[in-house]
Amino acid sequence: MSNPQQLRYSKEHEWLSAAGEDGVSTIGITEFAANALGDVVYVQLPDVGSTVSAGDTCGELESTKSVSDLYTPVSGEVTEINEDVVNDPALVNSAPFEGGWLFKVRVTSAPEDLLSADEYTAFAEN
Repeated sequence: MSNPQQLRYSKEHEWLSAAGEDGVSTIGITEFAANALGDVVYVQLPDVGSTVSAGDTCGELESTKSVSDLYTPVSGEVTEINEDVVNDPALVNSAPFEGGWLFKVRVTSAPEDLLSADEYTAFAEN
């Protein structure tokens, strides 16, 4: 499992990109989470324009094994969802860090306990 160094990670297995100049970060689930879920067949994402709060449930991922809640690692306003993932949920499995991203948030606050790639790898291996 290779977790990109430039991302931050939550203990709920979501990743977060650094915010751009516009304050928007991209969120997805990790390869570890995608593998644990199995084949993702349905994705429910938050609505564009909705407000999300760090640690709260904001959607669902349904796989051939189970239904799992999707959590947001930061607080802010949802600015975009990945329609490609809605139309082809298998992208979550095949490219969790690239084409399988889930949604974008204009971040208003981020918790201090997000993990680095190395910290997340150690956490996920335990």
